[in-house]
Amino acid sequence: MACILVVAAHPDDEVLGCGGTLVKHTLAGDRVHIVFMADGETSRPSSTSEASARERMAHQAGEVLGAQSLHFLGFPDNAMDSLPLLHITQKLESIIQPLQPDTIYTHFGGDLNIDHRLTYQAVMTACRPQPESSVKKIYCFEVASSTEWASQIDVPFRPQRFVDISAVLAQKKRALDFYSKELRPWPHTRSEEAITLKAQVRGNQVGMSAAEAFMVERELC
Repeated sequence: MACILVVAAHPDDEVLGCGGTLVKHTLAGDRVHIVFMADGETSRPSSTSEASARERMAHQAGEVLGAQSLHFLGFPDNAMDSLPLLHITQKLESIIQPLQPDTIYTHFGGDLNIDHRLTYQAVMTACRPQPESSVKKIYCFEVASSTEWASQIDVPFRPQRFVDISAVLAQKKRALDFYSKELRPWPHTRSEEAITLKAQVRGNQVGMSAAEAFMVERELC
């Protein structure tokens, strides 16, 4: 039984990036835990109640995904670059150390969103491959309207790992339904239709009906 940790910048990134994969981990008997770095709301002209509502959505989506625990670190939304990386990393380490995960899913380091980038950096710093580290695998997921919108000066997202989510795509969609406020009408890349098409395209690339794609940052065997 593996211990899986998702380190996501905002509630909804976990479903967009690896929701189907997490359902498969749960069905396999693995323990799934999720960390959210920021609330995804307070950078907007919205009230604290909306941030609280986003947290409730995360718990509802987490139930569909089978997550055993959710952790909210409360960093400033879309302003994580206002804090020292050391501060972010140390707070993340306080979650990783007791959980002792062997596999981590997190953001692609080249995403457009600054919180995504700093989440990736914090994960890589907190999970340095030291002899006592429990983390053997790190996979980076893609997030609609951030990964594909990254600057061309950065290394593009080129996945090497594909997880067949054909049988659990409905559960991913059900979890995403709780974040319906974050979706946009077609043909926006974050529309429900585009997200489904992305899963189908990633699957078609490797002979599957639907898949989630990941860049392999680390695999220790």
